[in-house]
Amino acid sequence: MIKFNSLLTAVALASSVSVAVAWDVLPTEAPAPMDNPTTPAKVELGRMLYHDPRLSSTGTVSCSSCHNTMLGGEDNRPNSMGVNGQTGGRSAPTVWNAAFNKVQFWDGRAESLEAQAAGPVTNPIEMGMKNWDEVVVRLNSIEGYQKAFADAFGGNAISKDTATKAIAAYERTLITPNSPYDKYASGDQSAMTDQQVRGMNKVAELGCTGCHSGPAFNGPGMFQKFPVHGNGMYQAKYHFTKDLGLAEVTKKSGDEHLFKVPTLRNIALTAPYFHNGAVKTLDEAVKVMAKLQLDKDLSKDEITDIVAFLNALTGEFPEQKMPRLPATPGTTFN
Repeated sequence: MIKFNSLLTAVALASSVSVAVAWDVLPTEAPAPMDNPTTPAKVELGRMLYHDPRLSSTGTVSCSSCHNTMLGGEDNRPNSMGVNGQTGGRSAPTVWNAAFNKVQFWDGRAESLEAQAAGPVTNPIEMGMKNWDEVVVRLNSIEGYQKAFADAFGGNAISKDTATKAIAAYERTLITPNSPYDKYASGDQSAMTDQQVRGMNKVAELGCTGCHSGPAFNGPGMFQKFPVHGNGMYQAKYHFTKDLGLAEVTKKSGDEHLFKVPTLRNIALTAPYFHNGAVKTLDEAVKVMAKLQLDKDLSKDEITDIVAFLNALTGEFPEQKMPRLPATPGTTFN
């Protein structure tokens, strides 16, 4: 069901924009699955595991290497760098507000944060561990982790299941509410500039919210074909169709070029853009999206207004304290 905020509806009508669109405020807490309720002990353990490069084969790459919570939740690279300097073919999505994604990864192959956390650790390009059994042996050899897992899960609890649950519990705290947009949508008409309001209404008028809807502007967990409209110039420049998206996982031709709809939250901080990180600037990304998804050519002023609105989606970042990782006195894994 589409919800309407009375204030924004009035603004839209006053601007002669009459479109059915939901303008929702970002929740300050993320729902947790029944089998993994969020607790302080889990969050603290997850924080340690998230920042620990010893979960990689070379001891050089952690979750935070590609999803930096000191920045926009990714690494501002076209393609993230894993063990031994290897790079993959996709740009790292932001971890901020990832708790509000219905599926994870660009191709949506993980149905939860827990499932997502398991993947990179044993990916040969990313963190490079042979298997999770090897990871568990390593964690069990670190006395500090034995206590941290026991505090979080009770007993001798170090396993793939508990490790990924802890990382997911930490990631569910990575929420950025109270952006200028959120304040505006809650009734503070001074929270956004006139230009940002124009950009918001233009986003609705164009139909961008057909995909980028809901509190996180990422839709209801849907996949979307990209690009929808062919364009030889953009294909030659950005090579968007080289990646088959969901079809890389399912091997089904009907899934070619289907991607998870990414959040627009904090998008001003997550350049470069698109699944392959091929577009360096936000204004160019807006121009490209309008043409390839909506077959629209935007004016310079329209692009500037939309970019201004997208900047209003930058929220407040909770303070991140770096954990003290459990030590291995007198020895190393590498």
